Amino acid sequence: MPTDTTHLQDAGLPVTDLGPVLAGERHPLLFATVSGAHLYGFPSRDSDVDLRGVHVLPAEDLLGLREPEETCSRMWDSDGVEMDLVTHDLRKFVRLMLKPNGYVLEQLLSPLVVHTTALHRELVALAPGVLTSNHAHHYRGFAGTQWRLFEKTGELKPLLYAFRALLTGIHLMRSGEVLAHLPTLLNRVPAPSYLPGLIEAKATAEHRSADGTDVRAVARDIESLHRTLDGAQADSELPYAASGFEALHELVVRARLVPAPAG
Repeated sequence: MPTDTTHLQDAGLPVTDLGPVLAGERHPLLFATVSGAHLYGFPSRDSDVDLRGVHVLPAEDLLGLREPEETCSRMWDSDGVEMDLVTHDLRKFVRLMLKPNGYVLEQLLSPLVVHTTALHRELVALAPGVLTSNHAHHYRGFAGTQWRLFEKTGELKPLLYAFRALLTGIHLMRSGEVLAHLPTLLNRVPAPSYLPGLIEAKATAEHRSADGTDVRAVARDIESLHRTLDGAQADSELPYAASGFEALHELVVRARLVPAPAG
């Protein structure tokens, strides 16, 4: 079922009722949420809207000779705003959940929900069973990729992505909570005092340059947060391996064979 869009408007999302758009998807949607810069708390005026979610393929699509459509994507324009929707089939998404993949968990647990079902809520309830200390590797690797992109482009976007990934990883290791919103993370994890200013600067343009930023100082801060993440992983009370396989397997089978009522 579609959800109230008030929370989306509060997040600065130029989103109207997406119900008619989502209803046109080829396969039933289990959920759709907002990801990307809007979820991370540093969108720009010209940012596109990244929608991510899960669809459910019919059983025959997995039994026949044709390759199943495990990932679907579409883009469209909504009042001048570029919209991007990518969904995975439930089995593929759950397999990603069972790996130390923080990205899919952020999509699943995003508070910016545009479509939900009872199965979505079941999946959210099972998410704690897949959280492990090894998720630190995901955030460490993602931060490294974004830092190298910042070194290449000099743009604020990858720099903020690098900080966000490290702070999300540190907070997850310490609390067991997946929190992707950078402004909120700044109240939970000690971080450089200049980050609110960088967030404010990026709001003016998606590809704004980080001109005036002390790159050497920023590099030291990034390195320091990497060490903090290493320590947080070593001290984390999260388990080493996921424990939710059987419950997730049962959910995938049931979703495939017994269509759930909407909502």
